[in-house]
Amino acid sequence: MTSKEGHAPSVPSQLRGSAPARHAIVVAIDVPGESEDAWQKELRYLVKGVRATVSDGLDAWLGLGASFFRNAARPPRQLTTMPVFTGDVLDPEKSHGDLLIQIAGRDTGNVGAAADRLLKDLPSWRVRWRIPGFRAENRVEGGRGLARDPFHFTDGFGNPGDARGSVDRAVVQADQNEPDWAVGGSYQVVRIVRFATELWDKDSVREQERIIGRRRSGRWLDGTPTDEQPNFAADPNGKATPLDSHVRLAAPDRRNPPPIVRRSYSYDRGDGDRGLIFSCFQRDLAKGFETVQKRLEGEAMARYTLTTGGGYFFVPPSGDTWIDALF
Repeated sequence: MTSKEGHAPSVPSQLRGSAPARHAIVVAIDVPGESEDAWQKELRYLVKGVRATVSDGLDAWLGLGASFFRNAARPPRQLTTMPVFTGDVLDPEKSHGDLLIQIAGRDTGNVGAAADRLLKDLPSWRVRWRIPGFRAENRVEGGRGLARDPFHFTDGFGNPGDARGSVDRAVVQADQNEPDWAVGGSYQVVRIVRFATELWDKDSVREQERIIGRRRSGRWLDGTPTDEQPNFAADPNGKATPLDSHVRLAAPDRRNPPPIVRRSYSYDRGDGDRGLIFSCFQRDLAKGFETVQKRLEGEAMARYTLTTGGGYFFVPPSGDTWIDALF
């Protein structure tokens, strides 16, 4: 699919059907205040390196942070520094960044080595934060990439069941009043969410299911099958599905799901620091992630999670012509 302007969508292959790669690494970079010529040269080198990484059988892409545009013009219309939402405790050293590199593949060693190769030839560019992730029980059902999260529940049921649906939700179109160069790109949100797994595991499975709003199997609490959508309006008092459950707050009308595509990974840093690298793509930040995040204020799951890092980034269209447009 291409946009009306002829741009090829840059949405990573993880969004175009099949299961997302099992392993990934996310690296945020700060770029020093170099001369514009030197800055552009290194940026082009990085874009070329990302493209070469894809040809090596891995998936890879580049994201631009809001601070990137101190060196460039015409930012995406909605791109800002990720705000602090209710309950967040963001570590500045693990949040934001000028650029984001994400690499994904079947083997964690190959993924890490690919990241190292990209970074070694950019010695003046500082790694701001870096985190590896994995997808437990990674699989495809009904065209949707699914995985088990650290709370033992399956993530991904709310995604579209085909590639066209993912592109429609995730890729910026020509009628969105965005800069021409941004058409075909996508807004990516990354959130490093620490899970209190020991506290969570003290609760009964029944209580956990009421907090999430689904069975561990994926079946809805009112008995609706996994691959169908429940009618929450028929349960106005939350007798079957609690009003403060995660899925009910995130998408109160399941027949009109949030316009995002989720591609999250679990992480485990040791010493009890484990959780989710939440990641989602969308064509519109305000209608996508931000609307959902605001609805989740006061959810029952909040006492078990803590967002400590991440950021907002814009994944530009494929190729490097967007660099010329920016400079």
